[in-house]
Amino acid sequence: MQPAQPGAPAQQIGYKVARASDGKMRIDYGATSVITDPASGKAILLDHIKKEARTIPLPQAPAPPAMPQAAIPGMPGSVPQPPSLPPGTTVKDLGKRLVEGHEVEGKQFTMPPLGMPAMPAPPAVPKPQIPGMPQAPAVPQPPKPGPMPTVTEAWTSTQLQLPVLTRTTGSFGKQVCHCKNLSGMEPPASLFQVPPDYKSAIPKLPKP
Repeated sequence: MQPAQPGAPAQQIGYKVARASDGKMRIDYGATSVITDPASGKAILLDHIKKEARTIPLPQAPAPPAMPQAAIPGMPGSVPQPPSLPPGTTVKDLGKRLVEGHEVEGKQFTMPPLGMPAMPAPPAVPKPQIPGMPQAPAVPQPPKPGPMPTVTEAWTSTQLQLPVLTRTTGSFGKQVCHCKNLSGMEPPASLFQVPPDYKSAIPKLPKP
């Protein structure tokens, strides 16, 4: 990730992702691993330094919208659906190419900047006038740069349906996510299990 500030050093973060055909997923970063199992509705946090495993419930997904009923004469036959992208977002098809030896399909999403409400101008303070003296001309102010749109270029594997290369540019800077060593083989089941020498950690509940 490259911050927007000039001269700021870029940050690089590495992690590993494994996904099973039954929906389980494991993410390894640093000395921590997160295993999610949508079927059981739970996630397991592994601390490889303390050799502890902590189980937490996954947040419940929102209920799907109700299906529209059959059309009735005299009634509108379609129900408006909420947009999946922010209003004003444009999508451009970038075609297909090879990334890391995998065929990928690219799309570019351009989202307009979020408009901030304008602050009211302070009341003008009248300046004292000197008889016989002309007023000084107003100094023109340079135009202020407007907010930047957010542009995301995503390249997704046509076989695995996983993002291989993603570039996002906006007012925050530039962020690049590059997936390397991508394999379509089924990961071993042991990746989604708690190691036998790990102890169970009891999560701390907030005090009332």
